Amino acid sequence: MLYWIAKLLAPHFGVFRVFSYLTLRAILAVISALALSLLVGPAMIARLSRYQIGQVVREEGPRSHLPKAGTPTMGGALIIVAIVVSTLLWVDLRDRFIWVTLAVTVGFGVIGFYDDYLKLVVGNSRGLAARWKYFWQSLLGLGAAIFLYRSAHAPAETDFFVPFVKSISVPLGAASFITVAYFMIVGMSNAVNLTDGLDGLAIMPAVLVAGALGVFAYASGNEIFARYLAIPAIPQAGELLVLCSALGGAGLGFLWFNSYPAQVFMGDIGALALGAALGVIAVIVRQEIVALVMSGIFVIETASVILQVSSYKLTGRRIFRMAPIHHHFELQGWAEPKVIVRFWIITLLLVLAGLSTLKLR
Repeated sequence: MLYWIAKLLAPHFGVFRVFSYLTLRAILAVISALALSLLVGPAMIARLSRYQIGQVVREEGPRSHLPKAGTPTMGGALIIVAIVVSTLLWVDLRDRFIWVTLAVTVGFGVIGFYDDYLKLVVGNSRGLAARWKYFWQSLLGLGAAIFLYRSAHAPAETDFFVPFVKSISVPLGAASFITVAYFMIVGMSNAVNLTDGLDGLAIMPAVLVAGALGVFAYASGNEIFARYLAIPAIPQAGELLVLCSALGGAGLGFLWFNSYPAQVFMGDIGALALGAALGVIAVIVRQEIVALVMSGIFVIETASVILQVSSYKLTGRRIFRMAPIHHHFELQGWAEPKVIVRFWIITLLLVLAGLSTLKLR
């Protein structure tokens, strides 16, 4: 919106030409999303507390979590609002990639909102039935995947690329592309949701991965950079840098209130939306493998749940003391802040490994 206004004024007032620079708009998106989160956060937390929308703590979980009972939840709405508003302010609204990413983010947020609403307001401990949750997630994931395939303008937008190798790209047909995109979007959404179990544990890795995907989007959207780095050139993908920056700013603003000890939790509304956003951006910039590497913490958390459930059903024995795996380390005696910070450090290293694929080919 502000980008368009600046574009209209640029021929008359030269100072407004600076807003044509994508990097400047990305910086402004970070600042505006962060500022919006910090300004709106206290009022939102107060309202959630007033309506008694508080966290329910599992009795079988670590005893240190019992004081968290009643902490305001559904704070992920703050993240979504900050992302959407900041993105719309600074992005080129003609970009189809922006709209599909925002649609997926908001759509998965709505699913998470209804799940949280049933659990925290209605009092239904199960929340939205798993089959219905996956049905709506699948509908949105498939819709986004089909849209991306049918709207592709260049072969690079649907090829499958292997990191660290220049010459390997596999053309994907409709079925293959839609399948990969579906699992990235729905899988990442649920992976972030499973990770969101400790104060700040999920949001900082999401911010780091979003920042790295923004770098890939910026490079892929610039034909010269893409050719030099031997990565797929995706026209218009560069605008996703603004959205990734807005996600980073909104995430940092939320972390201000979500850091240990948390004043608010994001709930499913935030976790499902963030994961889906990261998944669809990874698909757009054709970096699915790299995104999974950088999101290693989310992948490990998901794998721990799958292994735990499979082992218990097949053998009657548990592999971990509790899943997801962050609870296992807590029950092993690690203090909650230690688990959180160590997982952040691991994510930072994985993100650096992912960024290295830009040049090591």
